[in-house]
Amino acid sequence: MKRIFVDVREPFEYASGHVEGALNIPPRAILSGAPQLDNVDKDTELVLYCRSGSRSNTAIHLLRNLGFTNLVNGINKEQIQSKYF
Repeated sequence: MKRIFVDVREPFEYASGHVEGALNIPPRAILSGAPQLDNVDKDTELVLYCRSGSRSNTAIHLLRNLGFTNLVNGINKEQIQSKYF
């Protein structure tokens, strides 16, 4: 199964370090319909993270409203790296 890591922090935070291959989709982009995910199947596993897990939790609810069904709160970069890499 395909897995996509989504960093929901702001671009300046993403630029300071992120999970390799992660898409940067900050909250305002998700509120605009997350166009970066237009060609992604709705059942693709999306593992979201931010700094504390709060923004990623909110983003999960927003993405669920856009029809995505396989959403995981990865909490933060360190948690992602220890669990998936």
